[in-house]
Amino acid sequence: MSRRAAILAALTAAALPALLPGLAAAQDFAITNATVGTGDGSAPIEHGTVVVRAGKVVAAGAGVAVPAGMQSVDGTGKWVTPGLFSAVTDLGLWDVEGVPNSNDTEADKSPFNAALDVTPAINPASEHIAVSREGGVTRASVAPVNGDSIFAGQGALIDLRAGSDAVNLPRAFQFVQLGEAGAKLAGGSRVAAHVALRSALREARELAAAPTAARSSDALLTRADAAALAPVIDGRQPLYVGVERAADIRSVLALKSEFPKLNLVLVGATEGWLVASQIAAAKVPVIAMPLRDLPASFESLAATQSNVGRMKKAGVKVGIGMFAGSNQPRYAPQQAGNLVALNKLPGAAGLTWGEALAAITSVPAEISGMGGKEGVLAPGAVGDVVIWDGDPLELSSAPVEVYIDGIKQPLDNHQSRLKQRYKSLDRTYLPKAYDW
Repeated sequence: MSRRAAILAALTAAALPALLPGLAAAQDFAITNATVGTGDGSAPIEHGTVVVRAGKVVAAGAGVAVPAGMQSVDGTGKWVTPGLFSAVTDLGLWDVEGVPNSNDTEADKSPFNAALDVTPAINPASEHIAVSREGGVTRASVAPVNGDSIFAGQGALIDLRAGSDAVNLPRAFQFVQLGEAGAKLAGGSRVAAHVALRSALREARELAAAPTAARSSDALLTRADAAALAPVIDGRQPLYVGVERAADIRSVLALKSEFPKLNLVLVGATEGWLVASQIAAAKVPVIAMPLRDLPASFESLAATQSNVGRMKKAGVKVGIGMFAGSNQPRYAPQQAGNLVALNKLPGAAGLTWGEALAAITSVPAEISGMGGKEGVLAPGAVGDVVIWDGDPLELSSAPVEVYIDGIKQPLDNHQSRLKQRYKSLDRTYLPKAYDW
């Protein structure tokens, strides 16, 4: 190699990590003397230590020894948690919600529905991903929005690393909307929505049993849509069902009598507390939005902030999610913190601090099939670590450092740059109209 070529190679190697931060090597580090929330539902640990090596958590807790020679960060006065897991979100699918050309959340004019896959549309350079990362979100399950069918399509699991291609698992789940919204999409009645759902699942079962056989003349799904539902029938792909009313939840649980292998996840479940024992008995997890506490529709007349706490008390696995549009994923700690405060109200049902943190970290990760791997500070889990300047479930706290797979992430974004720009704006050359 010539001297010039060697210099160019060296310069390229030096510049690449800066240009593509997602390719940076994982850091080996330890955070000591911090308050540690492991995300497993337990109480926070004072004077705790977290050790990360080769992008994985090695140890977390009290009395953990720091390996010799490892970089150590003093966490005095700081809190450390796993990265937040945002379940059923629209991260990376839109830039400006009201501009159709920048919005890939739904495809209401497409001839397909269940076959739709969000993977190709997810933009890792989206400002929404950068803003969420600044808020401590490191993983998410991205779901499509229904177009003109009860089937919205297939969601994906992503990470929020800078420079990453984002998608970790494509076609991670199928989303179907029932209840009032599903009834409207299916022709105006819950009856029609359930007929459409059961008919689609039967078509998928028939196609899976005989993939080369001629299809029935009364088949309603395209071959692509029917094929996309095949892994749902045998339980390989979870079926996320949007549903709110207690009676609708019972109807969803009854689906397993005909399709016993369905891997169901309830999304919404505003009236879930009314049928919590039945949900728990069916071992069906729930992704809910706890601050849906007003009867905004007939299917949510029994809405209450105690919904999540009562379901949890009944034995239901409940994660907090459904962050989309203006309800940003970085607001998850606020939702979880409200459930902790709810315990102070007579007659209300909330969560302990540990349970609330788990509801936005390990529980949604577990529901997404990543139990023990994401959303928790435990040996072998991904090195997603967030250092906070205070209790993460308090509104006044914010992340000061975020690591994904052991790689320190940039926290700047369009919003933070605007804040700095206008924080000390030079008004010298502004027009007279701006004079106060």
